[in-house]
Amino acid sequence: MKTDNKQKHLYIDGCDSISLSKKYGTPLYIVSQRKIEERCIKIKYVFLEKFKNTSAFYASKAFLTMAMCKIIEKQELGLDVVSGGELYTALKAKFPASRILFHGNNKSYEELRLAIENDISRIIVDNIYELKMIEEISSKFHKKTNILFRLTPGVTSITHKHIDTGRKDSKFGIPLEIDTILGAVKVALDSNNINLKGFHFHLGSQLFDNITYLKAIDMAFELIKFLKDEINFITEELNTGGGYGVSYQKKEIEKPLEYFIESIMERVYKNCNKHKLIIPKVSIEPGRWIVAHAGTTLYTIGNIKEISGIRTYASIDGGMTDNPRPSLYGAKYYGEIANKIDQEKKYKVTISGKCCESGDILIEDLDVPKITPGDILAVYSTGAYNFSMASNYNKNIRPAVVLVKDGESEIIVERQNYEDLLRGERLPKEFKTLK
Repeated sequence: MKTDNKQKHLYIDGCDSISLSKKYGTPLYIVSQRKIEERCIKIKYVFLEKFKNTSAFYASKAFLTMAMCKIIEKQELGLDVVSGGELYTALKAKFPASRILFHGNNKSYEELRLAIENDISRIIVDNIYELKMIEEISSKFHKKTNILFRLTPGVTSITHKHIDTGRKDSKFGIPLEIDTILGAVKVALDSNNINLKGFHFHLGSQLFDNITYLKAIDMAFELIKFLKDEINFITEELNTGGGYGVSYQKKEIEKPLEYFIESIMERVYKNCNKHKLIIPKVSIEPGRWIVAHAGTTLYTIGNIKEISGIRTYASIDGGMTDNPRPSLYGAKYYGEIANKIDQEKKYKVTISGKCCESGDILIEDLDVPKITPGDILAVYSTGAYNFSMASNYNKNIRPAVVLVKDGESEIIVERQNYEDLLRGERLPKEFKTLK
């Protein structure tokens, strides 16, 4: 982010944010291609090029469009999808199927068929029910499907409970209990249409400490060693998931990627040496870490309501429909007035959304200069889970998404209109003849 000395506006990847708001309207998602590319290059430098036999997959649930697929493809990373819709988007963008992983705790028969028919790289199997469907579909199409089992290691991370996925009481994965896992492994090994490559775990999101990763790796290797000794199964791959925390507030300190990567790899090597095991291929799945800081959302300020001695509300033309995270998780964001970026921040306002919900509050007590209706608010680090989780609540239309790089901007998702809201609706016969 930078300002122009003449216009005093916020610039994003060389583009004047105020010009973007006028050209494309607000609310507006802006995504910096350069920032995404910088994060991908960082992954290559500190992980893929430094450590042998490794791979990295972008966790696309954070933000997925066909344009994002092409950016990730160009950066030579893989893609992690969690639904038939995400898989279809990747295939439609002609993303290489050989670099796609498919996650999900309740994949449908149709979703699995789409994955198997298109020969994607790996299916991350969450349960025995799913394993049986994979066996049936693979047999039908004369395929041998590569899988990893998702483990629930039973470690609790310091994060919001809704994004803590590694604890024992989780809807995800197979509990790390020997009898349960051994049974699942034997079913996979007995199949002529399934190729079990190894294991996967994901501990949650917004993790700022590496301790839970190290505990999970130790527990995974206890299993790997047991399976080798018990049934001579050699684990070829270990996917350690993602979840690396990013800063949303100015005062938050974001741990460097090396903090996680180096400790993970050191612990993998230590366990292999301890248990006399071959070193498996190690994978990571960052999503938010790649795209969060690449996103900025622009809003237009409308009504300003001052409650003497209590607070001032500044209402915007968006809110929980384009960013539900503050309402869902109590997520905190930081923003600035884009057209007054150089002015001293003497006031505090609470940014409220336009939905008919008292909980539709985007930012509390934001420091701002004197504001008036028509000012443009820029909210930073909105690249992850804002577009992905957007809704049409209150029949609000979803914003456009603009990709920016080196002073150029281009629409990658068009803004909805009112006709889009009604596209799937049908009137019953009873009412079609009524005027």
